[in-house]
Amino acid sequence: MSETDFDWDDLRLFLAVARAGGLAGAASATGKSAPTLGRRMLTLERKLGRELFERLPRGYALTEEGQALLDQAGALEDRLRPIIARRPEDALPVVKVSAGLWTTHLLCRKVDRVLGEDALRLRFIAADEMVDIGRRAAVIGIRNQRPESPTLAGRRVTRIRFAAYAVNDSVTPWAQVIGPTPSAKWVQQTARSAPRIEVTNARSALDLAEAGAARVVLPMFIGARLSHLQQVGPEIEALAHDQWLVTHHEDRFVPVVRRVIDRIHDLLKAECSMPPGQAQ
Repeated sequence: MSETDFDWDDLRLFLAVARAGGLAGAASATGKSAPTLGRRMLTLERKLGRELFERLPRGYALTEEGQALLDQAGALEDRLRPIIARRPEDALPVVKVSAGLWTTHLLCRKVDRVLGEDALRLRFIAADEMVDIGRRAAVIGIRNQRPESPTLAGRRVTRIRFAAYAVNDSVTPWAQVIGPTPSAKWVQQTARSAPRIEVTNARSALDLAEAGAARVVLPMFIGARLSHLQQVGPEIEALAHDQWLVTHHEDRFVPVVRRVIDRIHDLLKAECSMPPGQAQ
């Protein structure tokens, strides 16, 4: 028998039967039925080529080979226990939320509304690139398009709009973010002949705008909240897009994930749909 043919869970069940002295006690400890445990023990004996138990009218008694396996499996269990033991902080579910920088910025500022009354470990992943939800790199993603994969579920939130902002209309240089985002590409194409200051992230672009050195393209739910900046152009229709909450189709049925999704949906719908000038 090769290692790939061996079901390691049989050792856990063996320990339960051996310690309980029978199938009934092991059934309550493992959640397996007595007939299932009986079949699993018989299969284990056949795979190992050893007789582990004496089947008695009132229980299972270990043979000499069974006692030897109990000693070995018990020692293995002792070595595994520190590895599989859960620390108190690990007992909380981890909900990883992936979004672009500005949406993550908003979620961080309103984190109490995201957490609600749940005890959980919330992890924000601010990334312009798409994080792989199918492989559980994130539990919840906030995207600019409906998911196409059959393993993902999507829920539309609202329409996200963009405009240019600066301290005043006299500021003509653009803050050019080096990156693949639609807003970065729009600035590169639109302001091709205008003076530009290049930065590697959107936060630095906003710093330039706040310093009066450049104008910056922002989601209007962010720009409308910056009292020291003003909108210096019309809404950029080419950048407007629908906002989607995306999760793995199985994870959405996990109660704590479902509640976080609902709270994020309500938060984003309220905060990102707000007309400019009415942001709180």
